[in-house]
Amino acid sequence: MKAMVLAAGLGTRMGRLTESTPKPLLDVGGESLLGRQLGRLAGAGITDVVVNIARHGRKIRDAIGDGQRFGLRVEYSDEGPEPLETAGGIVKALPMLGDEPFVVANADVLTDFDFAALALDGAEGQIVLVPNPAHHARGDFGLDSAGRVTERGERLTYAGIALLDPRLFAGLRPGPRPLKPILDGAIARGTLRGLCHRGLWIDVGTPERLDEARRRVASGAVMGG
Repeated sequence: MKAMVLAAGLGTRMGRLTESTPKPLLDVGGESLLGRQLGRLAGAGITDVVVNIARHGRKIRDAIGDGQRFGLRVEYSDEGPEPLETAGGIVKALPMLGDEPFVVANADVLTDFDFAALALDGAEGQIVLVPNPAHHARGDFGLDSAGRVTERGERLTYAGIALLDPRLFAGLRPGPRPLKPILDGAIARGTLRGLCHRGLWIDVGTPERLDEARRRVASGAVMGG
């Protein structure tokens, strides 16, 4: 199984921290956010990863290289100076990802989620949901008793982690495109599954959350990658 790590975002909410350093390369306990995500993917048995890059992409290439130190083969999908949003980036990278389902993970998420837990079971996709953090109290999606993602019921927050079948993106032209309308289409067809992760998960989107991530790592809350 291959994976795509989304590392092309500009990280503008981080202020001066990302003026010269891409957010995925911010240090958390001696390893970058991106490096930690790559380590967890390798620990789940994934061997091939595509990392999308945009502005500051050269710095990410220089820091990660071919992925050998993580036990991975890493390739890069360069989106140019401006990122293509999540779905747009995936569409651009599809030739590198192949015809089989692939994992998608945000580079700026610190988590202890086990990527090996993902499985489609005939669905077009499976997304990971988490209890709503304070900064996203309204959530994104519901989850029914059969594990199907819905637009109804108690809301949970999309964790930025998914297993997706490439057929979800069939016929889409390259260009900037968000992921949510594609997930909404799968929900309407009843082909999007979900699971709720109640362990460690931090969306490192602000300096305050970066500090929290560093505290959690220092406390031993996340091991390995």
